[in-house]
Amino acid sequence: MTVTYPTTGGMTANAASHVRDLSLDRTRTFLTILVLIHHSVIPYTYFGHTDPSSFIGFDCVVLATDSFFMAMFFMLSGLFLWPSLDHRPKFGSLARDRLIRLGIPFVIAAFTVIPIAYYALALRADPTESFAKFYENMITVGPWPSGPLWFLWVLFIFSVIGGALYRISRHSLDPINHLAKLGYKSPALFIGTVFLVTAILYVPSRLYYTSTYWFEWGPFAVQASRVLLYTAYFFIGAGIGACHPEQSVLGAGGKLAQQWWIWLLVALVPYLGMWGLIGIKRGILDNPDDLPMWYEASYSVALTAFSAAIIFAILAVFLRFRRGGWSLLDPLQHDAYGIFLVHYAYMLWLQYWLYDYDLPAIVKAAIVFTLGLLLSWATTYLLRKIPGAYRVL
Repeated sequence: MTVTYPTTGGMTANAASHVRDLSLDRTRTFLTILVLIHHSVIPYTYFGHTDPSSFIGFDCVVLATDSFFMAMFFMLSGLFLWPSLDHRPKFGSLARDRLIRLGIPFVIAAFTVIPIAYYALALRADPTESFAKFYENMITVGPWPSGPLWFLWVLFIFSVIGGALYRISRHSLDPINHLAKLGYKSPALFIGTVFLVTAILYVPSRLYYTSTYWFEWGPFAVQASRVLLYTAYFFIGAGIGACHPEQSVLGAGGKLAQQWWIWLLVALVPYLGMWGLIGIKRGILDNPDDLPMWYEASYSVALTAFSAAIIFAILAVFLRFRRGGWSLLDPLQHDAYGIFLVHYAYMLWLQYWLYDYDLPAIVKAAIVFTLGLLLSWATTYLLRKIPGAYRVL
């Protein structure tokens, strides 16, 4: 992906510099791989496993990934919003393009990939149910889940709101951009501010909605307690990318890239804090349905601290080590979006077929991940052969 960094005055593309930043491309591909790993191991976690095989190490993976990777997806998506709008002077052009790239895949997948995926779960509950009956009930009666694809419609809404802000004033996110530039030399200042802002938004939301409540209307669903968290990360990303992000906290020559190992250690502290709280919940509180307010507040603070630290730690690693040359992630780069769109059906069906096999959880998860990735990649390759599909995938 070619990222255009506009001048301070918001000059046109002809006067802008074009910088190929492979670190951000590779970060997004890495996140896609994390999504596949996350969905590969969920049935095999020790606490709450749905397969006879389990491994507590997978609980460590799921706790980490669930705490940050969707927020990071939103932040990276926001990072490119202002440069994209700089090249779309016509009002509504961004909304049209995002509708094509996000809206169309969401609608198609909601009627195809998602029913196919969840039929595997339905068969586990009732092996005699036909797909036709299941499909009709899902579409007409519900529930009609969207799996991981909820991200698409939420990102579309954020993009439209961001586009409106840009049209009102290109400088509407300047305060975030100025703070991000201070982060070039002082990443702790910027990351600390991100933590404070997201904690202020997330903690009350979680206390009010809890972590299990979702806003739902047909396939349009989003976790209620995280709406403001995701909104914040999207516009934090947009603010960083609004003007010269190479001079911001994400600058390759800045302190963040140099301090990558420090931020990994910093992220470990709240992560261990979350595990400590989980231990208290299960060992002392006896895993109640309704958790005390102090617990929910403490866990929410730990989650937002871990999220802020690990997001920028991962970015620091890629800024430090993965800006040029060749990477194992590069072959997946152009197909990563398609892989994200179709992988869920493969994952659930592979888990369904492996259910009755007496295999270690690690082996099952490895099979699901490997075959799921390869099948999703092959499917994306074939879909991209359809005329016009390149505009979407």
